[in-house]
Amino acid sequence: MIKLLLTRTQIILILLLAANSVMAQLTVDSSISRIAFGSCSHENKPQPILDLVAGYNPDIFIYLGDNIYGDTRNMAKLQKKYDKLAAKPEFQELNKVCTVLATWDDHDYGENDAGRHYPFKVESKEIFLKFWNEPEDSDRRKHNGIYHSVMLGTEGKRVQIILLDTRTFRDNLVKTKGEIIFMNDYQPNQHVDSTFLGREQWEWLEEQLKAPAELRIIASSTQFSHEYNGWESWTNVPHEQKRMTDLIKSTEANGVLFISGDVHWGEISKLGVDGQYPIYDVTSSGITQTWDKIEPNKNRIGEAIAQNNYGIIEIDWSMKIPELDLKLFDLENKLRSSVHLSLTDLSF
Repeated sequence: MIKLLLTRTQIILILLLAANSVMAQLTVDSSISRIAFGSCSHENKPQPILDLVAGYNPDIFIYLGDNIYGDTRNMAKLQKKYDKLAAKPEFQELNKVCTVLATWDDHDYGENDAGRHYPFKVESKEIFLKFWNEPEDSDRRKHNGIYHSVMLGTEGKRVQIILLDTRTFRDNLVKTKGEIIFMNDYQPNQHVDSTFLGREQWEWLEEQLKAPAELRIIASSTQFSHEYNGWESWTNVPHEQKRMTDLIKSTEANGVLFISGDVHWGEISKLGVDGQYPIYDVTSSGITQTWDKIEPNKNRIGEAIAQNNYGIIEIDWSMKIPELDLKLFDLENKLRSSVHLSLTDLSF
């Protein structure tokens, strides 16, 4: 008898591939009505939030970054931390019930608050793509970084999911250096040549926003629509935040809303923009992580959630004008914050 010996990593990969058989069921023609998302999941901690998500039976779950806490320049250690996530029964169950998509933030990228200067971004990308079962012929493997886009649904029900890479190309942020007029770690970077996404990703994003779609969900690892608070976010590079709203306006891209993570609390923000519809941003963080101080946010709608939480976007395509519900649930599966919208609220 020949004994087949498999490594722990190989066994976990086989389990994940089997769990992700649902991916084959979700085609470009699939009608998407329920999208779940979350971020900040430490691989050493239990993740009961994922059981709640699986019970909600979403079509898609989107990981928004800090999917593990890698924080290393040792790629073997990074891989082992992904293996810990893969081995969790609640993670395997989630993969059984829905399609899972992912982008990264700093801790799974490899280093706290890291941007384009992180020296192992190519190696980290390869580990990321293998873990999330990215096909060998994926466009994601043909360019720098991990930005990606998926279009699902037929005409009249098209949902475009845009997964941004806010790490690979981003310039260093500007430290506050103890200046009392600024908050926490970072002040807004006023250098007009500094970038958040990089030229290549900006050009790609413009083409994505020109594609016809009824709803566009932009997954950004860090917050977009909130008030500046000195932590990592788009408000650290305000001219790039404006570039985004200007691009939405110039492409006349209807149906755009953001989902984000990173901060270890949940909230829904609404950014007013001159000459166009407001940009909503649903922040869900974290699956396992919390923070001891929730920052002020004049753009916040409703309450912030200090407990572990997950987000849901529900789409009612049966209405003459489709309607959306943006929701945040806590660890007791209690609805803590919500916004009801019509697609006309997200259109020019």
